[in-house]
Order: sequence, then C-alpha cells, then structure tokens
Amino acid sequence: MIAGSSGAGKTVLLQTLAGLSAPTEGAVLHDGARPGPPGPDFGFVPQEDIIHRELPLRRTLVYAAGLRMAPGTPAGTVLETVDRVLDTLGLAERAETPVRALSGGERKRASIAVELLTRPRMLFLDEPTSGLDPVTGAALLRTLRTLAEDGTTVVLTTHVLADLLRADQVVFLSAGGEVAYAGEPDALFEAFGVGSVEEVYEAVAGGVRVERAAPEDADFPDATSPSPRPPRVGVFGQWALLTRRGTALMLHNRLSVAVLAGSPVMIVAMFAVLFRAGAFDPAAPDPGSSAMIMFWIAFGAFFFGLTYGLLQICTELPVLRREWLAGLRIGPYVASKLTTMLPVLAVADALLLVVLRALDRLPAAGWDTYGSLFASSVLASAAALALGLLASAAVSEPGQATLMLPLLCFPQVLFSGAFVPVHRMTVAGKAISWAMTNRWAFEALGSGVGLESLWRAGRSPLGPPLLASYGDSFGHPASRGWLVLAGFALVFLAWTWVILVRKCRDGAARSRAGR
Repeated sequence: MIAGSSGAGKTVLLQTLAGLSAPTEGAVLHDGARPGPPGPDFGFVPQEDIIHRELPLRRTLVYAAGLRMAPGTPAGTVLETVDRVLDTLGLAERAETPVRALSGGERKRASIAVELLTRPRMLFLDEPTSGLDPVTGAALLRTLRTLAEDGTTVVLTTHVLADLLRADQVVFLSAGGEVAYAGEPDALFEAFGVGSVEEVYEAVAGGVRVERAAPEDADFPDATSPSPRPPRVGVFGQWALLTRRGTALMLHNRLSVAVLAGSPVMIVAMFAVLFRAGAFDPAAPDPGSSAMIMFWIAFGAFFFGLTYGLLQICTELPVLRREWLAGLRIGPYVASKLTTMLPVLAVADALLLVVLRALDRLPAAGWDTYGSLFASSVLASAAALALGLLASAAVSEPGQATLMLPLLCFPQVLFSGAFVPVHRMTVAGKAISWAMTNRWAFEALGSGVGLESLWRAGRSPLGPPLLASYGDSFGHPASRGWLVLAGFALVFLAWTWVILVRKCRDGAARSRAGR
C-alpha cells in the first residue's frame, strides 16, 4: 500500500510500477522483466469509476471481456468468467442492474471487476476507497484481501488512515516524493515513535524519514528481457464488438434516443411550415422554393450527422483511454462509431425524402433521381458525422461539444452557396466555401434533381435570373459532390484518429500533472 499526503507522488509511483509511465531513473521489474502494457497479467484501476453506465452490469462486463480475453474465447466461457467475477466481488445479485443505478461502492467494485476478467497476477488501484464511507471502504479492502490470498498481488494508493493497518506492506512517501518508510504496518508506529496514524502523517510532514537499506545479498535479475505482449483481439473483431456495444449504448441512452427521434421530426415539420406544395411542378415551378428545399435537405442531412456525432466520443474518452491501455486499437473504435450511426442516419435521410415526396415538396420522379438524392443525403450525413466525431474528440467535456454545434452550423449555412452564390462571394468567401461540406451536398442535390433543366423549361420569370445567379453550381454531375463529401469524411475520420491516439498516449502525463 502506498500512502502519503496529497502531491507526494502516490499516483506517479503507482503508474510507474504498473508500467504506464517510464521511471526517470532506474528500472521497474516484474519477475525479472520490465512491465509490459496492462493485459491478462496486469490490471490498472484508476481512481475514477471508468465504466459505461447505460447498460446492465453483466452486459457491460461481457463487452469488456470481449476486448480483454484471448481471441476465439467461446461465449460460454466469457459468461462463466463474468459470473465468477461478479460472485467474487459480491455483485451477483446486481448483475442485471444498470451501472448508473449502482451505489458508489458497487460501481467501484464494478470498475475492479473489469480488470479481474483476465485473472491478473498484479492489480494496481489508485485510491479505491476514496469517496466511500468507512463501512463500504472496509468491505472493499476485504475483497481485495481475498484476491491477494488467491494469488493476485494487489498494489494500491490511499490517503484513508484506516486503510494503512490493513496492508501487508506500506510505502509512505514524503511531500517531495521521497520514501519516508517502507515496511510492515505493525512496525509503523514504533519506527516513527508515535502512537497513531495521524501522528505518522505529522512526522512525515516534519521531515522525519526511516531509512531502510536493501539487503546486501539481494539478487536483482536482469532488466533487459521484455514481458511478452498478451494476444489481442484482431482489428475486425474489435470493430464488430464495439459496433454491437455502441448500438446497445445508443439504445439505452435516453438523450441519444431523443436526438435520434427528434431531429428528423423537427426538419420535416420545418419543411411543412416553410414551403408550399408543388414547387417542382414542371408546368409552373417555383425556382426560389425549389432551390431552398434542396438547401434545407442538405442542411438537414448535415444537422443529423453533426448532432449524432458531437457527443459520441467526449462522453466516453476516459473509458477509451482505459481500454486502449488494455489493447484496444483506435482505428476500429473510430470505424465502429461510423458503422453504428451511419445506418441510423441513412434511415433518417430516407424517411425525410419519403415524407417530403408524400407532402409534394419534391418532384414526381424515378428511382434514378431519388437514388441520387439519397446518395447525396447519406454522404452529406456521413461527412457531417465525421466532423462531429472530430469535434467530439477535440474537446474535453460534453459541454464544450454542445457549444461547438452553432459554431459548426453557421458557416455551413452562410458559405453553402445557397443564399449568396459561390461566384458572387469574395475571394476569401470562395475559399471558405470549398471547406464547407454543405456546399457540395447542396450542389449535388440540385444537380441530382435537375434544377437547371427545371428552371430553364419552366414558365416562371425567376428561372433565368436564378440560373445566371448560381452560375455553374448545378452544371456538374452529382458524382462530383459525392467524391468531395466522401473525401471530407475520410479526412475528418483520419484527423479524429490522430487526435485520439495523441490523447490516449498523453492521458497518463496529464493525469500526473493534475495531481
């Protein structure tokens, strides 16, 4: 057990012992080898209860086991392992309870359960009793004692006074990170010449240290041989599991369901109120309304994708960091977000087009026209979803992601070319419009529905002026817009990957700086 006052370096030492941080001097050895990344042999439980809270506890652990256990492990074995861990930690009766409904002590044990799925030889815990009442904290330490008796080496930090006397060995750090005491807790009082744990803290704060040298005949093994890296689930396996879990989390999250259901309803209601029927009537088209309908379809697809993506990553970044340490690859994680949300977006886009046609806000056309409109809408949603994922990865908390919504939407409206045609913009405006996915979606939709031919053949006197105003915006095939939108989606996803890799690698360093 590692003890000491705040800022003494308990978390830094724990992370170094676990192999999450490299020591500035010397070497950390586990059975004669440098520690590898956490996995089947090593588990690390941070102070926060980092675990998804939407799903029932057993189901949450099943997904966690799928990422941690060896590839090809039978489903029955996974369930047996999960039930064994639940029973070990006294959580069997809470297996079907959503994690968010567990008590503080139960969530702490649930977070520990994630690491016990692979029977680690060493388990590192950062202040596991922090925030718990004395009874719950004592019960948790008894559970950890049981694990230790079963062969797991348990190393933990604490600032709870009562915890010290329950350990086998205590390392007490002074304010400067120096070892003030290392030994059995029974000898702690005698070593400092005091009668209580509180007085030990006071003595250490006053600069008292008890030096204990290592035995001269201690045999330190060679530190050059690395620990073997545990087998990991493959890229495809991780992607498939994360996609299933992401779908389950989405359906169990009330906010996600509300956004999924509310956004299409809002857009359809807007169309019904803003535009009259018959704007695409070949005999008497309404050029102004038809252009605006195409723009708002483009913006609706963009809005769907952006809102669906903005909260996907920032709400679970701590979970991602923990699973990355256990072997999760960032590529399958990002890809799973796309494959989880894009089918939902495609359904929303299809329903939007169907409803607008039923309300006579779109023309009576064939499958080729509506296939083009659907492809443009889905690609616009995909690019916006990728942009939302990028923003979600870049921010540090959900509140910041919410603030990003208007900042990302306004430029897409102003520089789409719908209200101010692109060729009438300033040079700076034209440059900005190239980076707006909504511009390419608007132009692809207009080309796909044939706005140029509709305005040219119609009797409305507004047609020719609009043709001249928009220039060649709709004179290119819709496929050009598709290629641009697909390119934007790939760039945004790649950028998201880069940010997440950096955040995962720097997470431990930021944690140390915060302590």
